Amino acid sequence: MNKYLDLYDFIDFAKGNRKYPENTANGLKSALKIFEKELNIDELASIDLIEDNIEEIFVSVVGKNKDKSIGSLNTYKARILKVIKDYQRYGVNPSKIQGWDAKANRPAERKTTKEDKSDKNQDNSQTALSDYTNTPVHKIELALRDNIKSTIIVPKDITAKEVKMLKNMLDSMVADE
Repeated sequence: MNKYLDLYDFIDFAKGNRKYPENTANGLKSALKIFEKELNIDELASIDLIEDNIEEIFVSVVGKNKDKSIGSLNTYKARILKVIKDYQRYGVNPSKIQGWDAKANRPAERKTTKEDKSDKNQDNSQTALSDYTNTPVHKIELALRDNIKSTIIVPKDITAKEVKMLKNMLDSMVADE
């Protein structure tokens, strides 16, 4: 069984083999530290259990880290999932690390075109495409107070479980009035 603490050693191993630059390794370790505080004993003992419970763990992390933006916490969650995926590919069998092309994991840079610039000048529709995939989404903009606006982007096919998770996250962010 692979333990959560094994991920720290794997990051050092990957950094030592030039698969993670130092700043990436540090970012991954920071994410591990934030999530580690919210894991129970069973999750600390099983990386697979963390993957299965990641959404519930994330809700707990959001609730305990109200001083951090939801965007930053989402980034930390993505880092956790990335290091787990890399660990499962290369950490369990260290001899496979020689076949790891670290450059293939980086997103390709995208050049801005005239179409992109003209799209930014147009009004946002209520249905858009996600920034990450070609998934149709609903984009909802709400004026909460004077000069305070909120934008919510959810997949068109959002499930009841996902709605409940979002509601729990929003409930955990309520500031004392």
